[in-house]
Amino acid sequence: AIDEYKPLDATTNPSLILAAAQMPAYQELVDDAVAYGKKLGGSEEEQIKNACDKLFVLFGAEILKRIPGRVSTEVDARLSFDKDGMIQRARRLIDLYKEAGIAKDRILIKLSSTWEGIQAGKVLEAEYGIHCNMTLLFSFAQAVACAEAGVTLISPFVGRILDWYVANGEKKTYEPSEDPGVKSVTKIYNYYKKFGYKTIVMGASFRNTGEIKALTGCDYLTISPKLLAELSKEYVKLTPTLSVKEAQACELEKIHLDEKAFRWHHNEDQMAVEKLSDGIRKFAADAVKLERMLK
Repeated sequence: AIDEYKPLDATTNPSLILAAAQMPAYQELVDDAVAYGKKLGGSEEEQIKNACDKLFVLFGAEILKRIPGRVSTEVDARLSFDKDGMIQRARRLIDLYKEAGIAKDRILIKLSSTWEGIQAGKVLEAEYGIHCNMTLLFSFAQAVACAEAGVTLISPFVGRILDWYVANGEKKTYEPSEDPGVKSVTKIYNYYKKFGYKTIVMGASFRNTGEIKALTGCDYLTISPKLLAELSKEYVKLTPTLSVKEAQACELEKIHLDEKAFRWHHNEDQMAVEKLSDGIRKFAADAVKLERMLK
């Protein structure tokens, strides 16, 4: 798919790695990761953890051969509430990439957008020059805290927000411009551009091409091969719906969030609370499945 659509960047997550690791085409990478884990030794648990990290890096390295930009590699979701654990794991992944001859500038470390994850991102960026991609981002509070932390990039989820509103509300279909996920990313984009934050907004998790087209003009978008295929069949002229000029004219107030304020504002958004915890649980479950497979 990368060879076909030639994206600038690409991303991995535990669920994607788990699926790929079960494909015969990638068996060699799995074997290499297992051999690496055994070579480092230690308890069985340590060997599996090292093999897992190595597997993520091996997949990342393969992807980097095919793209000009950066690959995102995710820190274990089970560390989502452990700031120091996330920092340690991120540095370990960067070291593994370095061993493979890949500079840290080509890597984005993906962290869950919990308060602890955002603070880990702040330290990794400021003290270690490690670029972070804050994932599982659903609330405006999460976006504000990420901007204040000075992370490289955020991945606000569009489709999963829509999923929640469809599952929990009366309305089952939305026009792209009224899609709650699209509206969420639009507000975040406008806020970042109005107040001059450098953090890149990369809309993610799309359910249909309408959502993608409604966010034309966003810094980056992560689009699945299936939706790229649908878009490639369309011959329409797209006009940006998001622009820095319009963002600077929008009526948004600047806010500052310390930990207490962050937790309160995020907690006020039921959708975001439920989708963040659900996302962490699902990624954690896939990490466990991957470990079992390697074991």
